[in-house]
Amino acid sequence: CAKILARAVNCEHPENGNPCNRCPSCLGIESGRFLDVVELDAASNNGVDSVRALRDEAIYSPAQVKKRVYIVDEVHMLSTPAFNALLKILEEPPEHLMFILATTELQKVPATILSRCQRHSFRRIDTPDIAEYLEYIAKQENFKLSHEAAELIARLADGGVRDALSLLDQCSASATIDLEAVYSAMGLAGNRRTAQLMSSILDHNTDKTLRDFNSMWMDGKDPATLLTELSGLLRDTLMTHVAPKGARSLISGGYDDTTLSELSGRMTTEEIICAMETVQKYTASMRESTSPKTTAELCLVSLCDNTMGESIAELRARISRLELQISSGSFTPVREDKHQTPAPAEEEPERYEPE
Repeated sequence: CAKILARAVNCEHPENGNPCNRCPSCLGIESGRFLDVVELDAASNNGVDSVRALRDEAIYSPAQVKKRVYIVDEVHMLSTPAFNALLKILEEPPEHLMFILATTELQKVPATILSRCQRHSFRRIDTPDIAEYLEYIAKQENFKLSHEAAELIARLADGGVRDALSLLDQCSASATIDLEAVYSAMGLAGNRRTAQLMSSILDHNTDKTLRDFNSMWMDGKDPATLLTELSGLLRDTLMTHVAPKGARSLISGGYDDTTLSELSGRMTTEEIICAMETVQKYTASMRESTSPKTTAELCLVSLCDNTMGESIAELRARISRLELQISSGSFTPVREDKHQTPAPAEEEPERYEPE
């Protein structure tokens, strides 16, 4: 967008504010031949010397276009002295000069810089729109991309078209880009084992859960990574449970809809929240633990047996399960038989005390 704006302000025949992409200025900027449009990566050139050199050459009038444009990418990576050097020219910029500052972490940019800029925030792109665009790109590039794979890549991109195209490029080695190809290229095959582990937890099968975890650990699975994946799975399950209509745009994309729907149907909202709090608690304690594997095992045991804890969240989870059983008619209370004759109490033997 910064490059498009650089062409727009220098276009000789703009069309409703957009560059015509046909005039010499547009063609020269797009090809990179014109040195009046400069792109600077602040992540690699974040020192004060780089900004001072930029400031010294910025005072000169452009040679081939109307405005000299400096595009500073990842501007939040500049050091404090570099920001101070940049501020001097932002306070009184020449008419022929334009700075375009791009960043993904606006909160790291000093307020003195922000107060001298026009701010344009970009929203994330909806998942269906990204999927449709990926299918268009695949058709142009002669990729065999299935609709399900396009939706999965779009969800993994988290609203970013550039990230979606990068993910599609990683999957392009496969002759047919389907769900299996995406899972393999993205390293998401382990997510299925995580979902199977969660299914064993919901079965309250502690033995199988620990054996599955030990198998994953022997295969090189990091315990902290496993807990992070469990937390992400529970988060997606919660979104599917509380917002079934909008879940497709809310979930991360690491798990298929069938898996999330199945897990969501086996848990109440309170149980999901309680499990998330349990995983987060053990994840935080793992940083200080001398044995991450043991910490992960304790977490899994706690998840399998939700009657062990007595916190408010755990009590709410157990109550919600009882309420669900009562409403569905699957709860059978144990009633005491009022007509049953109680067993007679045994008489104590008579004691004789000496006179």
